[in-house]
Amino acid sequence: MKKAVFTLGLVIFTMTAMAQQHLAFPFQGGSAVLTKFFKDSLIVSPEIVKKKAVGTAIFKFTADDKGNISKIIVYYADDAVLVVPIINALRKTNRKWIIPDRQKLHDFILPFSIGFNAPAKATDVNQRDLYDYTLKRKPIVAYDQVPLDEATLLPAITVKYNIE
Repeated sequence: MKKAVFTLGLVIFTMTAMAQQHLAFPFQGGSAVLTKFFKDSLIVSPEIVKKKAVGTAIFKFTADDKGNISKIIVYYADDAVLVVPIINALRKTNRKWIIPDRQKLHDFILPFSIGFNAPAKATDVNQRDLYDYTLKRKPIVAYDQVPLDEATLLPAITVKYNIE
């Protein structure tokens, strides 16, 4: 009896492990295509460059069975100025999402990190601008609980821009 239960447990464990290995990445073309898409599509606004804005933003959005996205929610952003270009890029991803297990809707969580390429020589002006930005930024923070349900956490997208 113990041997049968052990064998059944081993079979279930093996099937679960195999099922996890065969999950398709939920963006057409895979993780590398997702990263390249956002690096090409996310247009850093002149306001971000002027402020030398840097930081993280975490979004949750819903995709339907046709790959269209809706209900974009900002869970966290180091500054409100970072949000608009990311939302614009997210809207360009319609019909690119793959929903797992024949679901009608699926939630995804996608973190972004935006920063600038460090200049060869740090100037007093650059340091002062970054300090001023840090003091004056307007973070977006979720103060209530965040319902995650069955959301898929995607790999972070890192975007760098050049400063003067």
